[in-house]
Order: sequence, then structure tokens, then C-alpha cells
Amino acid sequence: MAGGNYKISTGHVDSKFGISIHQMRHIERVVQSTGLHVKGLHLHTGSEIKDIDIFLNGLDVMLDIARHFPQVEFLDLGSGFKVPYKEGDGSTDVELLGQKVGEAFAKYDKEMGKKHQIWFEPGKFLVSESGYFVVKANLIKQTTATVFIGVDSGFNHLIRPMFYEAYHRVENISRPAGDERIYTVVGNICETDTFAWDRKIIETHEGDLLCFYNAGAYGFEMSSNFNSRLRPAEVMVIDGKAQLIRKRDEYEDLLRGQITVI
Repeated sequence: MAGGNYKISTGHVDSKFGISIHQMRHIERVVQSTGLHVKGLHLHTGSEIKDIDIFLNGLDVMLDIARHFPQVEFLDLGSGFKVPYKEGDGSTDVELLGQKVGEAFAKYDKEMGKKHQIWFEPGKFLVSESGYFVVKANLIKQTTATVFIGVDSGFNHLIRPMFYEAYHRVENISRPAGDERIYTVVGNICETDTFAWDRKIIETHEGDLLCFYNAGAYGFEMSSNFNSRLRPAEVMVIDGKAQLIRKRDEYEDLLRGQITVI
């Protein structure tokens, strides 16, 4: 098991991914009966893995399996590297991980008498911190329970908080200094569309811009036109200059795939 929320953990007995290690005898029979050449093995454990021992434990399992298939050329340890979402959050020590994995592979290569490739898939780790999601505060609403900031977006643009309670740091970039208040940041979709619960944010007024951090991974990629809402533009900042790289949706974009029947 690895990962934060259960919905993003994949290395367990109830997961739809992969083949159970308890089915090794079945795999070996398939290989023997078909002449299949197993060139590589892939491990898919989950996401948000901070403890490198998770990777090393997985590697031990992979090396044991690889001994059954002498034609194996590479082992793919997947990803799930932890990125810091909250202030003070740690991240995966990739340098130490590389050292430990390198030592294990050197020993294994010597045992098997040949070199093997080590693969990783660190996509989220590379892009998460490079993206920011900016929304506008349309409404400040005081209730007996909390103060809501209603914004001009919803989970159709950033679904992670609703989907698996993901945390995204939120800052009022219109007011970089001031007194903090406790807010619940909500979107404009009908469902319980909540981005952040009981969050300390600089006192916010209607029209202020709020910035969500770590939107570079699973942000726009998981967005949709749910509820006939348009998706926002994407802007890339290069050498301090902003360049439009994806235009904002227009109403016609919602209708483009529809076919008129007369």
C-alpha cells in the first residue's frame, strides 16, 4: 500500500491494476506454453509516496519475480513521488532513492551476469509545482457556520479536492498582506463543490483573485465542460512574459461535436 487517499492507492489486493504476485505460477505456465518473451516488469504502487522504503520494498518483489524470467531487460518502478502541497510538506528524497536503487541493481546485475535498465515515470513530480490556477472571488457569504468565498469556477476545472480530498494551497494574490480569516472556498457548481475547508486566507473581498498552487498536474487535464461550463485559458510564463498557449472556451466549443438531425 502507498499513497494518500485510498482512491489514488493502487498497490493492494482490491486494485484493478496489474497481476497479483500470487498468480506467478499461472504466468509461468502462460510463458512456457506460448513462448512469450518477457522483456520488462512494471510496478504500479500508487501516488504521494514519501517513504523511499515503499519503492525499495517494491523493488525486492520485482527482483524476485524477474529471476523467473531471464530475458527481462528492464524494471519499471513507476512513480508516485511525493510533492509538497502544504507549507512544511516534505517530498520524496530522489537522490537517496537513486543511491539505494543503484546499489540494489548493481548487486542484481552481478548476480545475473548482465545489465538491466531502471525506469521511473515521475510525471507529476516534474510538473505539479509549475502550474497555478487563478480564480476570482464573486461572493463573500457569512453564515452561522463559516464564511464562504464563492469563486467563478468549480470542480469542472479543478476536481482533485472534490474527487479525493486533495489539498491545494490557496493565496489571495490581490492582497499579499493583511489579516487572515478562516474561509471555506466553494465553486459555482450545484453539488457540494468545495475547494478548501476552514482555510486561513488573507481577508478577501469580492473581485479579489485567488491562486491555487500545484495545479500543473491533474488540473486542466482532468477538467471538463460539465454543466455546460466553459474551460479557462492556459497561459505560459516564459522569461517573465505571459503567452497564451490555449484559448478560453467559447459557446461554440460546447456544440462542436453535436450533429443536427433534420
